[in-house]
Amino acid sequence: MNPEDKAAELGIEFSKQEAGYLNLCIRSSNLLITSGHTSTATGVLGGGLSVDEGYEAAEDCAKKILNSVYNAHGTINGLKVIKLLGCVYSAPDFTDQHLVINGASDLLHQIYGKDG
Repeated sequence: MNPEDKAAELGIEFSKQEAGYLNLCIRSSNLLITSGHTSTATGVLGGGLSVDEGYEAAEDCAKKILNSVYNAHGTINGLKVIKLLGCVYSAPDFTDQHLVINGASDLLHQIYGKDG
């Protein structure tokens, strides 16, 4: 199953993005580079938001990244994820940022597999 079919199986739909002041995905040679994407979640991890809520927010960011890639490239097929960076707004004593970012990593792994 290709990545686009897998995304559809997971309930992910791609929509047309209106041009804004940011270019959310650019091509540089054979690479697609995405800009920062944010979730609609509000609050602080470890200060009201749970790890599960943060995981869902990171997963939402990954869906937005995929949508930007789809809009720039016309498909999410034939690509590999090289690097994923995530920032977690958290309380000073919160130490589970990696579990939060797994929301994005796990989704991309489901879509692209272990080699993608």
